[in-house]
Amino acid sequence: MTPPLPLLRPDALADFVTRLYEAAGLPAPDARLVAESLVTADLWGHSSHGVMRAPWYIDRLRSGVMQAVTQPRWLVDAGAIALMDAADGVGQVVAAQAMAEAVRRARAHGVGVVSVRNSNHHGALGYFTRMAAAEGCIGLLTTNGSPAMAPWGGRRKLVGNNPWSIAAPAGRHAPMMLDIANTVVARGKIFLARQKGQPIPPHWAIDAEGNPATDPVAALGGVILPMAEHKGYAISVMMDVLSGVLSGSGILEEVSGPYQAEKRSRCGHLFLALNIAAFGPAEAFAERMERMVAEIKSVPRVPGCDEVFYPGEIEARNEARHRAEGLALPEKTRQDLAAAARLLGVPAPEGWAAG
Repeated sequence: MTPPLPLLRPDALADFVTRLYEAAGLPAPDARLVAESLVTADLWGHSSHGVMRAPWYIDRLRSGVMQAVTQPRWLVDAGAIALMDAADGVGQVVAAQAMAEAVRRARAHGVGVVSVRNSNHHGALGYFTRMAAAEGCIGLLTTNGSPAMAPWGGRRKLVGNNPWSIAAPAGRHAPMMLDIANTVVARGKIFLARQKGQPIPPHWAIDAEGNPATDPVAALGGVILPMAEHKGYAISVMMDVLSGVLSGSGILEEVSGPYQAEKRSRCGHLFLALNIAAFGPAEAFAERMERMVAEIKSVPRVPGCDEVFYPGEIEARNEARHRAEGLALPEKTRQDLAAAARLLGVPAPEGWAAG
């Protein structure tokens, strides 16, 4: 039996990924932001959006379709709203700047809305909506993505999984947070199953012939199914309206994914911040959120359920546990990171092999 891989300290992993991005040309603060966002996804238990993706972004930097130095242009500045052309900058850097701008405008106007065109994939959306929650706002973020699902009833990929996130402060609790794609699962979870050499459930995807797929490779060559059948498809289309059509960015098949190293992404985003204090006392909002959490967690449980969680609670608990205990990465992810490190001349983290 193969012994388990040693756990990695999250701070050491973030330092390593930061060095990778610095070597790939990102300014030091931007490299740190990208690394922290990826490691945070792993800490939350969402490894599909964690450091597994780091080599994909590096390949995009090396091909030139994503610019290492993010230099967005502001096209519209109109009170509560703004429009940014991200100019193919690094997705996480774009997202952090856009959400900070949405929060700034929300403080001035009660609401701040930033639409973004010509951006790149930016990992876990909840990382950025929680930025707004930390500033006393409710944050909402939508994005479009490369084709992942077919229009309901079809079997050709056309619509992205187009995820969206909402986060709100919850008083003394960790923020309440929703971060979902509109497919049964995010495509990254199928990539993660491929990394681990594991099958996937047959209700996640169909293969190119329209049959249920349990092989992640066949699933990635086929179509991922929408959540809630036609409802997930319709939600995903509307998220493309908010993210792509409104911003003037790519839509549908015009958008390319982070693993397509030779193609511009052309994805679009929408950032919304609501200043809670503009709607009433922040203390009253916190009290109502705490009461909501208490009521959710106190409902009678079905057999086999030990505890009811509010949205975002599991991620907060996972983060605390993984910060204390360390992170486990699939061997394939380690190998991919080590290959990127060798390519860029960066030493691998202490305690695990570079190959």
